[in-house]
Amino acid sequence: MRTSSAKAKGRRCSQEAKDLIVDALKLDQSDIEVTPSGVTGADLWMSKTARDAFPFSIECKNQEALNVWSALIQASSHDPDLAPILFFKRNRTELYVALKAKDFLHFYKKPLPSEQGEERTEEKDFSDTIKRSNERD
Repeated sequence: MRTSSAKAKGRRCSQEAKDLIVDALKLDQSDIEVTPSGVTGADLWMSKTARDAFPFSIECKNQEALNVWSALIQASSHDPDLAPILFFKRNRTELYVALKAKDFLHFYKKPLPSEQGEERTEEKDFSDTIKRSNERD
């Protein structure tokens, strides 16, 4: 694969991750930017608003064979103050996420910005979200 093709493939994964985060957290498109290939640091630049809502150091990989461990180490190296998260996929698959279990559980229990001051209800239960997500597929 040509270098330009590989970089374009990586940008598509980063753009998909950005779109998912922006939509899920109801952020402005300008709150998250895909960083250019070859730039050191996280694959997505986030404004303070985005970082407060989604406190993760993001690494995106679109590879057929992926070493998850080295990708998570790479995500950890971007910003030691943020939890590392890996968005990954391969050709003709959906986007997946890998992160530490304790970080997932901490974030899962934290209400979304639109839910601040609201009590979590059955309608907002994680299992219902998964069911609705699977029904759309």
